[in-house]
Amino acid sequence: MTSPTLSWLPPPGADWADRLRAVVPGGAAWAELIALATFRLDGLMTIRLDRVLTKLFTVPSADLATVPVRMALLGSSTLDHLIPGLRVGALRRGLHLTVQTAEYGQYATGFTDPESPLHDFRADTALFAFDAAHLLGGLTAPGGLAATQDRVRAAWTAAQAAGAHVLQQAVLPTILPLLGENEHRMAGSGAHAIAAWNAALRPMADIAGADVIALDTRAASDGLAAWHDPVLWHRAKQDVQQGAAPVYGDLVARLLAARQGRSAKALVLDLDNTLWGGVIGDDGMAGITLGQGSALGEAHVSVQAYAHGLSKRGVILAVCSKNDDATAREPFEHHPDMVLRLPDIACFVANWTDKATNLRTIAAQLNIGLDALVFVDDNPAERAIVRRELPMVAVPELPDDPALYAATIAAAGYFEAVGLTQEDTLRSAQYQANAERAAARDTVTDMAGYLESLEMELRWGPFDQLGLARIVQLTNKTNQFNLTTRRTTEAETLAHMADPAAFGLQLRLLDRYGDNGMIALVSGRVAEGALHIENWLMSCRVLGRGVEATTLGLVVAEAVRHGATIIHGTYRPTAKNGMVRDHYAKLGFSNAGSEGEATLWTLGVDGPHPAPPAIRLTPPLVAPIMPPITSPMIAGTIRPHLGVQAAPMAARTV
Repeated sequence: MTSPTLSWLPPPGADWADRLRAVVPGGAAWAELIALATFRLDGLMTIRLDRVLTKLFTVPSADLATVPVRMALLGSSTLDHLIPGLRVGALRRGLHLTVQTAEYGQYATGFTDPESPLHDFRADTALFAFDAAHLLGGLTAPGGLAATQDRVRAAWTAAQAAGAHVLQQAVLPTILPLLGENEHRMAGSGAHAIAAWNAALRPMADIAGADVIALDTRAASDGLAAWHDPVLWHRAKQDVQQGAAPVYGDLVARLLAARQGRSAKALVLDLDNTLWGGVIGDDGMAGITLGQGSALGEAHVSVQAYAHGLSKRGVILAVCSKNDDATAREPFEHHPDMVLRLPDIACFVANWTDKATNLRTIAAQLNIGLDALVFVDDNPAERAIVRRELPMVAVPELPDDPALYAATIAAAGYFEAVGLTQEDTLRSAQYQANAERAAARDTVTDMAGYLESLEMELRWGPFDQLGLARIVQLTNKTNQFNLTTRRTTEAETLAHMADPAAFGLQLRLLDRYGDNGMIALVSGRVAEGALHIENWLMSCRVLGRGVEATTLGLVVAEAVRHGATIIHGTYRPTAKNGMVRDHYAKLGFSNAGSEGEATLWTLGVDGPHPAPPAIRLTPPLVAPIMPPITSPMIAGTIRPHLGVQAAPMAARTV
């Protein structure tokens, strides 16, 4: 039986087993295990890696840059054989995953029974996996779909009440059809009932705030036999067969990573024989293969079309090519069959420098981490060099035929998302505007004059339902300008919004080049006359523009509104947020000691405070029980709204 494979990863080298045996406890062990997970592992290798992982890391690594995940695994079939794949899939994304199963089949009471293994486990995630045979009886009964939905919702609600985010596996279509292609015409058909369940599951999950593991979609593309073995079902009640465990774990892990903002942000594209056939420098624009009338040309068009689609959902596109710059740009400007054009490319690097160096340049120009890049290149030698020099960059192993390039990138799940916000759809335009801002900045010597010329306007307001999806996304994806790197869920954010002692500010920056979208968040709560900042984060796109000082003015006003006389802030260092180590000191806070690795800071509401730059503040059109700001720090800076509705914060789209 053929199992699904991690086809986008390179095959392990001959030294893989030796490297695994050589891993010993110590500072480099976690990084080495992650490196060993980034190969095309089969089921046996996955189990071997998992054994070393669980032996060395019974608790999360001290160097962990992500939030550890505690997952409850509940279902109606045998699930233990999936656990190594789940842990290794999480490891591949830098996540430490602890898994606890419920008793066999006890998914309905797993979170409510005091005798359940889950009762004291404190799961933050719950994965529900149901098989078709278990659901079938209820689905084919009169009113069965609604009744089954109620039963499953009750299990979700119990998990959510215990503080767990819900993942729900779609059901594998293992019920055999009786009428073949016309199964939908047979009343009470089991196969049709399972299809109806999977179709109803998506909107049901969206309403409940759950994520779906789309196994039905994978079975449709890979073939059901790759995922389900009737022999193993009857012998061991394995709905997902053993050999599929590595890919199953990867599907789950990419959603866990997306919830922590660990999805890739940028697709970096080679040009020759990747976006078109041939070498532009040798063949000229007329000699490259691209467009209709050629199977190869159409294949390269499909790669561009897929990249263009990613850009529309917020993925940044960049070019990294060994080429003369003017020659490399020519097809983007003049070839009639190019899908991608220069305005689609946020960063264009074409020169004769090695690609690892150029990828560092691209990450720096985009102001994102190297681990946020996916580099696509048809040349195996270039891929190998980048993997060796920049192991944090994702480099898919492309097949020989360009017709399969897009499918390979899609199968890898690099850009997994748990929602789509308005900012996502505008991201490409925002990076283009950033390039224009940078060009303008390079032509001036007076920084204050430059900032004033931007005609900046900061639209601010409290956390609200309209901005909820973007608030959660920004909290979970921002790593560099993030003082505490606290992650959150929609449910936790809603609870924060409902807490009268809590505050949350969302900020959106506009200037003469365009709308930067929601760029900053500050949240915390007030207790005993002090305002405690629990989270302060900001998009790196707006660094160096004075937003920090202006934001502090809003925080001071919030403290005054709550009757607080002092503000407390915390800096908790991570592997990526060193750039804000001195953030509070620069804003006039005093060092108040430390708690472990965290540094504590305090600031009196009465100041002194740094002067804000030339940024016009626009309050919400309808201020939610906020009196006018009277802080001397920002008095007189608020302009009347002039009756213009503020651009709405992004709403979640499904």
